Amino acid sequence: MTRLELSFLTFVPYDDPAGAAASLRDAVDLFRFAEELGYDIGWVRVRHLERFLSSPFTLFGAIGQATSRIRFGTAVLPMRYVDPIAAAEDAATVDLLSGGRLELGLAGGIKPAAALLDGVYGASEGSFDDEAQRRIARLRSALAGKPVAHSPESGFPIAEPGTPLVVTPQSPGLADRVWYGPGSVSTAVRTAQQGMDLLVSTLNTDDDGRSFEEGQRDQILAYRDAFDVPGRTPRVVAGRIVLPSVTRADDDLFADYIAWYAGRFDARGRPKQGGFGVFSPTHHGPSSAVVDSLSADVALREATGLDVVLPANATPAMSRRILENVATSVAPALGWTPAR
Repeated sequence: MTRLELSFLTFVPYDDPAGAAASLRDAVDLFRFAEELGYDIGWVRVRHLERFLSSPFTLFGAIGQATSRIRFGTAVLPMRYVDPIAAAEDAATVDLLSGGRLELGLAGGIKPAAALLDGVYGASEGSFDDEAQRRIARLRSALAGKPVAHSPESGFPIAEPGTPLVVTPQSPGLADRVWYGPGSVSTAVRTAQQGMDLLVSTLNTDDDGRSFEEGQRDQILAYRDAFDVPGRTPRVVAGRIVLPSVTRADDDLFADYIAWYAGRFDARGRPKQGGFGVFSPTHHGPSSAVVDSLSADVALREATGLDVVLPANATPAMSRRILENVATSVAPALGWTPAR
């Protein structure tokens, strides 16, 4: 039986602009704490113009120095608004400094915000999807060491005219550690055809009456059928909101989030006030009940990793408690053993 990998995802939130520095330090501490618990990977959400993390590679540089084993990744990097060459340089630098621990999760970005973000980060002549896919392809090509330009006839004295130029530095193996976050079967199939690993989140954009778990299961199965990269076994991580209670104090700690979710989504994960897609249920209650609900998750059965998605505005205390409860009372019952 293949060992299940355990990861977590944090937004690195802060309510007060003056609290950004403390939020970043808390994130470094959270990764250190997760490493001690035996987590395999820590992911960060990347959001622009909001009070969340916007510069992941800078943070990864600090995390890499504060830890020795845990891997870290973007979940996800919104490529429509990312310079692919600059990202390739930053990613390779962080990967080399950390000993090859970077996992690079990508997606197009948030479409509803396109009109605003285009005005900030620059519009393109093509469609949102076309531009995002163009940048993803350029990033992956640069990571793989393919030429991004050729030396000109003059004005570039360090190489002979016509010399192929590649992005530096290069980090061996990083090009094979690229993930994509799909929201539908069609994007999952495209991910497989492009040879990327699969990072399914807490949102499905397809809504055809299936449950959230059934929709994601079908994405994963379609992805596996279409994946054909010699020498590589596809990896699939499934994001879930997991709030297991071990003590009565845990119930109080998680109560506000559970009430917020119940007020915003119905029992099937559809937004009550309009919106799109189907959202993941919240797995909460006594640890034994959480184990039962995750064991019944038909999509998680097909995944190679469980990603514990922390509430967007979780406090450091709440985040640490969730990670501890999952690692000690939930994940071992699902087949996970701590990484050492």
